[in-house]
Amino acid sequence: MNVSELFRSALRSLRAHKLRSFLTLLGMMISVAATVAVISIISGLNQYVLNETMILSPDMFIVDRWGLITSREEWLEARKRPRITVDEYNRLRAANLPSVSAVGAGAGATRMVSNGAKKLEGANIVGVTSNTTNILNVTIEAGRGWTEAEETASRYVAIIGADVRDELFGPQDPIGRTMLVGGLPFQVIGLMPKQGASMFGPSDDTRVYIPFSVIRKNFMSPWASVEIYIKARSIELVDEAKDEARAYLRSMRHTGFRAQDTFAIMSQEAIMELWSTVSAATFLFIILVAGVSLFVGGIVIMNIMLVSVAERTQEIGVRMALGARKRDISRQFLLEASMMSIVGGILGFLLGAGLALGVKGATGFPAQVTFFIAALAMGLSTMVGLMAGFFPARRAANLVVIDAIRAE
Repeated sequence: MNVSELFRSALRSLRAHKLRSFLTLLGMMISVAATVAVISIISGLNQYVLNETMILSPDMFIVDRWGLITSREEWLEARKRPRITVDEYNRLRAANLPSVSAVGAGAGATRMVSNGAKKLEGANIVGVTSNTTNILNVTIEAGRGWTEAEETASRYVAIIGADVRDELFGPQDPIGRTMLVGGLPFQVIGLMPKQGASMFGPSDDTRVYIPFSVIRKNFMSPWASVEIYIKARSIELVDEAKDEARAYLRSMRHTGFRAQDTFAIMSQEAIMELWSTVSAATFLFIILVAGVSLFVGGIVIMNIMLVSVAERTQEIGVRMALGARKRDISRQFLLEASMMSIVGGILGFLLGAGLALGVKGATGFPAQVTFFIAALAMGLSTMVGLMAGFFPARRAANLVVIDAIRAE
């Protein structure tokens, strides 16, 4: 039999048992849909984390008291660390470390912001030094940041996020206008673009940047810890800059040679390594669940094909008596299994992609459907179909002609 005859014969067999074919398709479709939906969400989440951590440029890092906390033990240990002081920031900045190009500082608070009767509760107030907007890659859509002279003079100026603008000023241009932050008047001099919701802390759209000297004077406890932002001279010098900053801080704190650091260093690389560890474990678990799901789908196909072989035993015997070769019989049943699996894979991919994008649209949870995921769905469904059809095809091809013809 040639390929076209095999296809026609397989299609006739599938059409002759529509309910059976549909149930087989349904099992494979659900298996592939679950796999595609989960992989799409994990893939989108990975890209989202990468985009979120891009605020930390590859050539900068943050020194703070807490660092990346992944367990209760680490949290308890971090609580014992002394706070990072403004004096330590000033001394580190004045040290002019060879591999460091800029040193900034920042601290945060939560306050209500208002403009007349319009209010926004729980705005994220971030006080930073004048160079920090460049170190952290803060994008200013309109207006400007403040100068070092304005910071030294403790000018009450602010850069606001999109939600703050919409809530307090509506369609008006906020640049040059006055708003209240914690009851104090601030002039808006800069506006950040719309960022959207964030899964990692407050959204940038509810953020208000003000000078570091102002937040220290008005919103910061004398016992609060600050963050130090350090930018290396180049990406290649990041490790050297970390070592220099670490050694300098340990020296300032008179930390013993074998004692642990009493501060933490965060970088984009460290955050991505942590996320990779978490997502890898999650991905392996999901692959295991998806594998079991696909295995069940394959078992369904194999059982249906075995039933088909039993029902069509006499037909197989007649065809072999008329000259059909074993490989023709084997190919037909393999093709039938593969066709059901592939069609189920296509429908499963469409359903899974729709579910992933539906979750994204309804909840904002990140998800992305790529060509790789489509190819993976097709590849998995084809492989499962071939493997599930192998034993029934072999059983059909090895039937004894006379016994097959005599079968009831």
